[in-house]
Amino acid sequence: MDSFGQFIQIGDWKGEKHVPVIHAPETVKAGEAFDVKVSIGDAVPHPNTFEHHIEWIKLFYLPEDGKFPVHMATFDFRAHGEGNAFTEPAGLANIKLEKSGTLYALSYCNIHGLWGNSVKITIE
Repeated sequence: MDSFGQFIQIGDWKGEKHVPVIHAPETVKAGEAFDVKVSIGDAVPHPNTFEHHIEWIKLFYLPEDGKFPVHMATFDFRAHGEGNAFTEPAGLANIKLEKSGTLYALSYCNIHGLWGNSVKITIE
């Protein structure tokens, strides 16, 4: 049976315009709110046209001893030039965690499919 993982592409966001970049502190205090920004195209701009664009980014958290990820946020980008309006692919979530784990971001390009990235976060 095929794995879903084969459909998620990864790469270095500094050289690949589709990889979601997760901006989060490496260490935070348990139960203390902090900002997580997820964006596309920080180093290499991604097109934002009707023909080629990022449709959404999703943010997940998996505790170190967890079996299933927790869906933390979804950012939808609906305007790609219609009426000369654009929604750039970036979103901000203010979250609280009690345990160390990993933040995962998935993004979807209408031409090039699913892309993923992750960062570990330590809770003190």
